[in-house]
Amino acid sequence: MPGKPLVGVHISIEKSLDLAFERAQELGCTTMQIFTRSPRIWKFKPIAEEQVASFRERRSAAGFEYVVDHMPYLPNLASSDQGTMKASRASLSQEVERCDALGIDYLVAHLGSHLGDGVMRGVRNVSDAVDKALGKSGAGVTVLLENMAGQKNSVGSRFEELRLILDRVRSERVGVCFDTAHAFAAGFDLSGGEAVAQSMSLFEDSVGLDRLKVVHLNDSKAVLGSNLDRHEDVGKGKIGLKGMKAFVGFDGISQRPLIMEVPYDDIVAMRKSIKLVKSFV
Repeated sequence: MPGKPLVGVHISIEKSLDLAFERAQELGCTTMQIFTRSPRIWKFKPIAEEQVASFRERRSAAGFEYVVDHMPYLPNLASSDQGTMKASRASLSQEVERCDALGIDYLVAHLGSHLGDGVMRGVRNVSDAVDKALGKSGAGVTVLLENMAGQKNSVGSRFEELRLILDRVRSERVGVCFDTAHAFAAGFDLSGGEAVAQSMSLFEDSVGLDRLKVVHLNDSKAVLGSNLDRHEDVGKGKIGLKGMKAFVGFDGISQRPLIMEVPYDDIVAMRKSIKLVKSFV
């Protein structure tokens, strides 16, 4: 069990990747999530060797037990369109390579949309993409499947869909990133202790808590079962303070890295959220 709460936010890498650690520590983070490159474009520059060395050195100095990377937004791993599939799989493989070089522990991936081709086609496409990416990786990063909010044609909003992908991937370096706002929007109630217990019992039965490696601790602007991906600050949304506290207090959750994706770039608000979540733990 960690000696201190693993609480953090998504940190900017503006100007240099290695500056993320200083920014995270100034906020009071004990873990963090980053992008290793711009999330909104396909092209990117390779990471210079000196930047890799500096990133690893600063991580060691910061003493972060876990560092999390998030895939760019453009790839659609569930798609059967040949052009999209090729670009998306290349992007995942490249991101795995970047994580391995930097010594990053977890890579969170949105699963995407099957675009009307059916959930099982999407499940197959995602699992094949993850298999291919990890097959090129000697060791290091674990790819995490992020549960979706239930948008039309999305893959992974139901726990059993995550299980199907996990069972198809041959590598052991695959798990789940549980996003509370997405789960709530997909219809899994997290608004209180009993609701959390019921929803997480379903997760345990379908996926297994041992496969849950990272939590995106986001409240939801959208109501239960809305299928809308709308993040809110912890305690200020429809899940609410009672629900968020109950979720963090559920069996073993507080031992995982707890990453808040909002607020972003509001230093005062981020510090308040980090302090609040640490109080839950």
